[in-house]
Amino acid sequence: MTSHTSAHPHDVRDEEQRPQSRGTWVTLNRTLWTLQVLSGLFFAGSGFGKVLLYDAALYAAAPRAVAWYAAVPQPLIVFIGVVEVLGGVGLILPAMTGVRPKLTPLAAGGLTLTMILAAGFHIMRGEYGLVPANLVLGGVAAFIMVGRWNLRPVAPAHITTARVLKSIMVLAGLALLVFGPTWYSMTHVQF
Repeated sequence: MTSHTSAHPHDVRDEEQRPQSRGTWVTLNRTLWTLQVLSGLFFAGSGFGKVLLYDAALYAAAPRAVAWYAAVPQPLIVFIGVVEVLGGVGLILPAMTGVRPKLTPLAAGGLTLTMILAAGFHIMRGEYGLVPANLVLGGVAAFIMVGRWNLRPVAPAHITTARVLKSIMVLAGLALLVFGPTWYSMTHVQF
């Protein structure tokens, strides 16, 4: 392993802090990427399910599956869904492509706020069993926000054809792996 010299003390890289064995060493960057992808897929899927409730028939049937939907107006549920979809995509796409990577911690911050508000809503309704999930999801989003803003930011990059293709592939993957199955289950399965 070669030594890394730096003109600035904040430019220290993981390589200097890793043990000589490269076995299963977990880095902050890898942890952030894992959390970004998993949280991004979760929020995009969960949000897309809420966006589909713009359909009056789905909205009318939804409270049988999720009780709190009955207490929230349809436009608000759809808005929350849009926020979650954009936040989920924002956790992955800007950092992965390097195009406007500062959007990733901003998306994480928005999702943190969404989960704080959701926890407060569930506490007010006495739905204490739902609060731990909100706190875990909000905590993970807050960790991503701090990690990508301060600890391991992603360097910005110029838009290139390769990055545009990468973005299209990520969005197509979301459509096939998350949006398609969510749409199918909500439109073909009885609540």
